[in-house]
Amino acid sequence: MTAIAAPIDATRVEAAMSRALSLAEHGPAVGDNPQVGCVLLDGDGTIVAEGWHRGAGTAHAEVDALSKVADARGLTAVVTLEPCNHTGRTGPCALALIEAGVSRVIFALDDPSERADGGAERLRAAGIVAERGPLAHEAEELLRPWLTSARLGRPFVTVKWASTLDGRAAAADGTSQWITGAAARQRVHEQRARHDAIAVGTGTVLADDPSLTARGDAGELLAHQPVPVVFGRTPVSADAALRRHPAGLIEVGHRDLATALPELLSRGIRRLYVEGGPTLASAFLRAGLADEVLVYLAPLLLGGPRTALDDLGVTTMAEAHRLSIRSIESLGDDLLVTCRPDARSSSHLTPHS
Repeated sequence: MTAIAAPIDATRVEAAMSRALSLAEHGPAVGDNPQVGCVLLDGDGTIVAEGWHRGAGTAHAEVDALSKVADARGLTAVVTLEPCNHTGRTGPCALALIEAGVSRVIFALDDPSERADGGAERLRAAGIVAERGPLAHEAEELLRPWLTSARLGRPFVTVKWASTLDGRAAAADGTSQWITGAAARQRVHEQRARHDAIAVGTGTVLADDPSLTARGDAGELLAHQPVPVVFGRTPVSADAALRRHPAGLIEVGHRDLATALPELLSRGIRRLYVEGGPTLASAFLRAGLADEVLVYLAPLLLGGPRTALDDLGVTTMAEAHRLSIRSIESLGDDLLVTCRPDARSSSHLTPHS
């Protein structure tokens, strides 16, 4: 049985968890696996090794850290997420920690996924202290998209639109390029690269003939390309271009979002960037399926009928969709307002902490 080490000073444990969270941020935001960081502490609370998960098929954070010490017996592992307890492309991290002889494992959050949880129980059964540690809120924030997907069985959904200050997404003649400036448009490309897929509707494909790629400042394709997802039939006029997309193409031939989202998750889509027009954006909002809302505001006034959103099913102020503003950022002449559904809002919104 593993020898139990004396508890490490709480201040050192918190500092170690903070470092583990910083390491986790280096991991890819997309893909099936969460961003996880791990540090190994000796009896004095000094970091002797650290690791982080670099993506599917690579060593998990705990194994990465263990690979950097000759002897881990008696060490304390501080991890941002409960060690996994399943065999996928790699073996269970809980087993790796047991075999390495660590004496204590401190983790910020329980693993909510059905196939991977139980790591803490397995550690305890082997005589290792496994306990929840500090900075759970910070870990929740870092892993919010992955946790939301794991808990709800669907992709984390970001709904984005660009509009003028008076809420118009296009001029009366239908023109919409470009409402926002270069800095805002580049931020959109960066956000696309942090999602597994971009969703649009048939109307957007017809009106804009979008490339749906993620590009850098010089127009080059970024390393990660989100998969384009078209709700409705892909127009024949756009077939050739979209079917040459470097990440392929997914067509969803219906608008039943509650059915479509789990289907997308089963195809590896954990983060979905909804970038269609008012019809698709409104459908996600109306169904309470928006986990994050990004609004790019340009200092323009257009007037007219072409609003950024369609009917949301709201007939009175008491039914309004309430959002919590998380940040406001200046991008050139434009503003990016990042929001979340407000937990105080009516039941048609899906609140998340």
